[in-house]
Parts: sequence; C-alpha cells; structure tokens
Amino acid sequence: MKSYNKARLREINENDLEMILRWRNSERVRANMFTDHIITIDEHRQWFQNLKEKDNDVFLIFEYDRTPYGLTCFNQIDKLNYNCFWGFYLGINNPEPGFGTIMAYVSLNYAFFSLEVKKIYGKVFAFNTASIKLFKKMGFHQECYLKQHVLKKGSYEDVIIFALSKDKWQLISNNDKIREFIF
Repeated sequence: MKSYNKARLREINENDLEMILRWRNSERVRANMFTDHIITIDEHRQWFQNLKEKDNDVFLIFEYDRTPYGLTCFNQIDKLNYNCFWGFYLGINNPEPGFGTIMAYVSLNYAFFSLEVKKIYGKVFAFNTASIKLFKKMGFHQECYLKQHVLKKGSYEDVIIFALSKDKWQLISNNDKIREFIF
C-alpha cells in the first residue's frame, strides 16, 4: 500500500535539469503540451534562469520514496485574487497505476495550504482523456470549452478549462474514504 508520508514536492535544482529536459522532450509528454517542440539545452537552461526571477510561477519535482516521478507547476499565481493555473506530468515511463492521483493530491494540498490560493485552474486539450479523467477525479469542474483554440500539428485543437475551489477541495481531501482510495 502507498503512503502519503512517502510523497513530497521539492524545489527544482540544477542537478534536476537533465532529467526534466528528458521528461519534457519525451513524445508522451510533448504530445499533450501546448508548446510541443523539442526543447534545446540552451532553451532549458534559460527557462531555469527565468524561473528563479519569477515570483508568480512555482515548479516542483514530485517524489515518492525519494524517487523523482514527475513535475508539477503553478503558473500565473495571482496574489490579489488568490488563484493560479496548475500543470503537471509524470516524467517516468510506465509508472505503477495511481501515481498521477498521488501527485495530484499532494500538489493540490500544496497549492491550497502552502500557496494559499482559493481557486485553481487547469487547461487541457480535449483529446487528453487521461488528464481530463484526473481533473474530474480530483473534484474539478469544467468552466470553459474553447473550440479550435490551439494550433497543434497543423490543426486547431479544442481546450477545456477546469477549476477547483479551496472549499470544495477541503471537503474532498478531508474525506477518509478518498484518502484510503488514493493511498
């Protein structure tokens, strides 16, 4: 059985850059990203430098039992209205089932209780059924459906925007049955 105590988020450091670039450039991850070109090492290093200077974006490594599994991020953190966008991906290939849900649970707790946002948004391509399923499992609801919104591989793809409030998350995350299901 998996344990909540073995799951954690930690800051990205210089030693993580090669691993993150490998994850991000994998076909499996790129296929579901809004920016899907192969990222060069120079672009990646520039991204990391820019990240250090921003206070409205947070990128973290998700680890389980001290093994890195993926990346979670909170973008456009609005400190006036207490909301942000959330993005994530499992970087390792063929993880044991359930690690996406564990990463989501830990990430949402971080956003609502450490970043202290009141509402989280997520943008996902309509064809990304795995992420849509995860958003719904975690209690998100669809707020917007944008038809033919993003050009990807020569055609315009639909995008769904999901949202979750802190109030709803507190009801979900405090439910013992949900925690037992996840862990």
